[in-house]
Amino acid sequence: MKKVNGRYELYGNPITPAQTRAADRWKAMLAKKFNYDPNDKFNLSVQDHPCGGDIFGLKEIVREGDGSPLDIENGVVISTIRMGFGHYRIAMAGVSAAKAMGFTPYWLDLLAIPGITSDVINWCNSTYSKYSRKSQRFPLFDKYVWESITTGNPSLPGLNTLFHNRTLTWPWRFIKTQVRDYKMSELFVNLYAALPSDQPILTSHMWNAMGAVAGGMTGVVNMMFDNWPMAFQLIEGTKHAVQGPAGYYGFRVLRGFGEKGGVMKPMPNNDIFFTGQHVDHELVENVEVDNAARLRRMKEKESRRFLVAMGGAGAQRELFKAIIEYAIPLIKQEKLSLFVNLGDHRDNWEWLKEELAPYQDLLSTHFTWEETRDFADSIRENPTQGLHVFLYDNTFHAVYASNYLMRVMDVMITKPSELAFYPIPKIFNARVGGHEMWGAIRGAEIGDSTVETRTIPQTLEAIDLMTHEDDLLEMYCEMIVKNKSIGLYDGAYKCVELATGRKFTRTLEGIKIG
Repeated sequence: MKKVNGRYELYGNPITPAQTRAADRWKAMLAKKFNYDPNDKFNLSVQDHPCGGDIFGLKEIVREGDGSPLDIENGVVISTIRMGFGHYRIAMAGVSAAKAMGFTPYWLDLLAIPGITSDVINWCNSTYSKYSRKSQRFPLFDKYVWESITTGNPSLPGLNTLFHNRTLTWPWRFIKTQVRDYKMSELFVNLYAALPSDQPILTSHMWNAMGAVAGGMTGVVNMMFDNWPMAFQLIEGTKHAVQGPAGYYGFRVLRGFGEKGGVMKPMPNNDIFFTGQHVDHELVENVEVDNAARLRRMKEKESRRFLVAMGGAGAQRELFKAIIEYAIPLIKQEKLSLFVNLGDHRDNWEWLKEELAPYQDLLSTHFTWEETRDFADSIRENPTQGLHVFLYDNTFHAVYASNYLMRVMDVMITKPSELAFYPIPKIFNARVGGHEMWGAIRGAEIGDSTVETRTIPQTLEAIDLMTHEDDLLEMYCEMIVKNKSIGLYDGAYKCVELATGRKFTRTLEGIKIG
């Protein structure tokens, strides 16, 4: 992070002296709050990942563990955090692509590393989750506050005055937010300094990328999320891997990153790359097979399979209840089968269990990864019926279960989060935060998804159409196959290529590494 004439700057674009001082105070406050020790040593070792080892041959980097000494030759580090499921999902795409390209993937989850990293991020995450839940329960707060914070487009005059000197004073789109986050991430320096400085590393959250650069790492690929440019995702010293062309332009010119709306100095073109969407190798490699299976089930009038994933905040329970109540008669008629992934959120299961009490004859539960894998494999070529609920005791399986189930589903119902970029026909329900709007626009425009359905009646209308009619499903399947053919889902491979220099090409026989 450069400081010129007493002001921090991003790609030659400075913030004000007052904002510079505020960013320094923010770092100092966190350092004091969590007893930061600049001489803290991170003794790292490697062990098999307890959940991803069997799936990907994944290794986990741990602190003060009983694993092997850190030796990651021919390896790619994938650094992530859980902040919602999206950042984990991006990291899994990197893991899958690295494995397919002949590398050993190494998982570095900042929340699994005891010390300043997990202390600071847990504290920040709890604040984010609180306001995210509030945005879904209070429409006026969502419209006039949360949308403004998450897009940098104030919809309420005097917003900054109203929240003066609080977290909400820092809309995510502006450079001052990037500087503030970077200064915070300098507290993670000692962790990343314990890794080889030239080690190829993919990062799925800006705090991972910022900490890696601050710690002296030079081979950092910043796997960008969302489709709405926000300044806090930019980190000088990384290769920015952007999923869509509109996002590429916005980041390239730092569009809207200044509070006064002026033209910014652009970032150099050798720092930013349009890679395509970050998707797991298993899903991309099997696009043709899986969509052919969807069209076969459609023609044979099998029960239409819908997958929904419920977040931890429980903020959309009203929507999920409406979907289930709408689906029950159709399940009984064998027109629809509903698959609900609750992730690792047992409190949502306690709620849902009461809602489903009258429908025990329709319900099947799958509460382990092994059950889920075996069940998904069993319906790959065979019909299925009913209402299926999935729940896990860990985040890794909670996230990956949706990825694995996608291959045997017909339609996914999701908010336009990171799942917006996955190659499966989708119904987008209402976003959580204004930045997600652009994920829905991206999916709708490349033709594998509906537009965002902002109300429950609109979501149910889309379910009705996708259950009883064939035109939308057929169109989405055809577009997914076409999108693969032009590389729109190759982002994860290209991120590994950027980090390692090992070239990736697609042939009729599959991927080729050269």
